[in-house]
This record gives sequence, C-alpha cells and structure tokens, in this order.
Amino acid sequence: MIETTRTDPHAAWRYPAFRDLLIGRLVFLLGTQAQAMALAWEIYVRTNDPFALGLVALTKGIPMILFTLPGGVIADRFDRRRIMLICLAGATLTSLGLAWVSWVEGPLWGLFLLLFIDSSFMRLTTPAGASLMPLLLPRRLLENGVKWTSNVFQMTSLAGPALGGFILSWNLQATYLVCASTSIVFIILLLRMKVPPQERSERRHWVVEAFEGIRFVWSRKVLLGTVSLDLFAVLFGGAVYLLPVFARDILPPVFGMAPEQMLGWLNAAPAAGALSMGLIVAHLPPFRRAGRTMLLGVAGFGLVTIVFGFSTNFWLSWGMLFLAGASDNISVVVRHTLVNLVTPDAMRGRVSAVNSIFIGSSNELGGFESGLVARLFSPVVSVVSGGVMTLLVVATWARKFPHMRDFGNLAEASEENT
Repeated sequence: MIETTRTDPHAAWRYPAFRDLLIGRLVFLLGTQAQAMALAWEIYVRTNDPFALGLVALTKGIPMILFTLPGGVIADRFDRRRIMLICLAGATLTSLGLAWVSWVEGPLWGLFLLLFIDSSFMRLTTPAGASLMPLLLPRRLLENGVKWTSNVFQMTSLAGPALGGFILSWNLQATYLVCASTSIVFIILLLRMKVPPQERSERRHWVVEAFEGIRFVWSRKVLLGTVSLDLFAVLFGGAVYLLPVFARDILPPVFGMAPEQMLGWLNAAPAAGALSMGLIVAHLPPFRRAGRTMLLGVAGFGLVTIVFGFSTNFWLSWGMLFLAGASDNISVVVRHTLVNLVTPDAMRGRVSAVNSIFIGSSNELGGFESGLVARLFSPVVSVVSGGVMTLLVVATWARKFPHMRDFGNLAEASEENT
C-alpha cells in the first residue's frame, strides 16, 4: 500500500505505473513537438504561403473528426495499453516515412499523406491513453494526476520546439528520426507497466456506443459548458499555426538568431507559461471556484492574443505567448479533472473521445481558420480578430452556462452535481 495524503503535491508520482506512463509520454511528446514544428517549417518554406499552414491544421483535423469517436469505443471494448502500443508502432513508421520523403525532396502531397496517417494513429490512441490514467491512481489523486499530466505536456511543449529548432538548424530530416526513436522508448515503457483490469462496455453497435458518450456530456451542463468553451475560444483565438509567418516575415531578428531559432523560441513560449502555471496549481489545493477561475483564464488568453497580434517586438510577443499558455493551462486542469471524476470507467474511453474532439477540433480547425483569414486579409488581422472573438465567447458562455460559471470545488465533483 502506497501512503499518500491530499496535501502531498507529488503523490501521483509515487505510483510506478503512472510514473512510467508520464515518463513515456514526456519522451514521446518531445519528439512529436519537434516533428510538428519541423514539418510546418518545411511546408511553409517550400510554399511561401500561410494558407499551407492552415492546410496542415486541416490535415490533422480530419482524422480528429473521423476516428476519435471510434477510438473511444475501441478504448472501452479492448485493452487500452495494447491499443496504444499498436498506434505507437504506426506512428514510428510514419515518422520514418516523413524523413525519407523529406530527404528525397518528394512531393508535398506525400508529406500531407503521411501527416494524415500519423494523425489518424494519434486520434485512435488518444482516448485509450486518457482513459488509462484513471486506472493507475486512486480516485482521490486524480486531480493531482491530471495536473502533473498537464505539466508533462507543457514541459514537452516547451522543450520540444527548442529541441526541434536546434535539430532543424542542423538537419531537417533528423527531427523526424528523433520522433521515431521517442515512439520506441514509449513502447518499451508501456510494455513493462502493470495495469489493473478495466471495466469493459457492453458490446452493441459502435455507433450506439459512441453516441452514449455524446449523450453523457450533453446531459451534464457543467461538463458541456466546460468543453465547449475551450472549443470555441481556441477555435478563434489560436495563433500558434501562424508562428512561422511571424518568425520569418514580421518580427525583426534578435541577437543574430536565424528564423528557425526564433520559431523555436516562440513555439516554446506558451508551454513555458503553461508549465509555470501548472507547477503553481500542482502545489495548491483544488480550485474552490473552479468555474469562475476558468472563465477568467480564457478571457486572459483572448486579451494577450490581441496584444501578440499587434506586437512587432520579439520579446513582447514572446511574453504574450507565455501569458497565453499560463491562462490556457487553467481551463485544461479544470476540464480534464471534471471528465475523469464524473465519468464511469466503462465509459471513459468514449467520453474522453468526445473531449478530445472538442479540444482537437478547436486546435486544428482553428489553425485552418487562422491560415484562411491570414491569406484573405493578413496574419495580424487573423490573430487580433481571433482574440476579440475569444472574449465574446467567454461573455456568451458566462451567461449561457450559469452552473458552469458558479461551479465550486473540483474535489467535490461527481456525476450527480454536474
């Protein structure tokens, strides 16, 4: 028996299987973050078109729509660790394929095809990974586990672009090979984990099972308001997909940095802010006014996005991206904690799939929207208008979902009070 207390900020790390999962995820996400930056850079350099960056987002978003709900059904029917192993093996092969197509300077459609396949593997494995974590921790430590899971993601979002920028300035194809190697490390760690048995869903037609997850979220207004707030706020407020444009064409160089290195710094800024905020909240007790805190965080995200759009100073831009990441991390913690606490284990795969669709579609479709507006008007108009829309979304959701706005302590969340 592992002895832990509610006030122990590192309690979740004392469980070996959870620790292996986080370390594997940390290593793997380092590689995927570096690969994502390298691929966006390669496509922008080859096309000189910001809309191509929007197409990158769209290519990643289509698998989100097609495969996430089926992935949730699969996660509730079959062994979640085995699903992750199969998808990680597929992601390893796609990274090797990207390295080869890039090396021989193959056609752009080859890069987009491999990106689509890679994103499909990730969409199928995301519900399995999200619903595996609650099996590895007691219920009282789920919020602590979510906080550290978020922190690991932010650590990799901080270090991954920096790593990618360094490798990219040396050799483009090496970033894809590094990503393939990190997938293999995650596979090894998953294989050695001891995972308790999971509850399996009653087998019916997969469409029926998938819509059970949608109905579950729809029937709980606090949960619906939380995940839909992220969907629409980030759909309009994301500036990350346009960072190659700002790094190469808008912001002046500093300290003699090449555009690739500036891109690495800019990509790392939101993660640095999110990690800083994550470390703070990981050492604090559960939020007492979680709903209001989340709304203020998303509003802050919109405000700093507007300032970033107008900025022509590298360090001001970096600071605004830092604050954007810090603000966004608050809603991440609230949303993921609620999903894990109020969902029965036999439905966690499907509900996590619904949550992933909301999150992923906001990121990927928001990237497509940013690229489209940037082509029609300008990158600055795209970013600033997105920040304004985010503020309007926050004001609308505060009125439309009063139960979400007034929601209190996360530690008291249950299926009955959502």
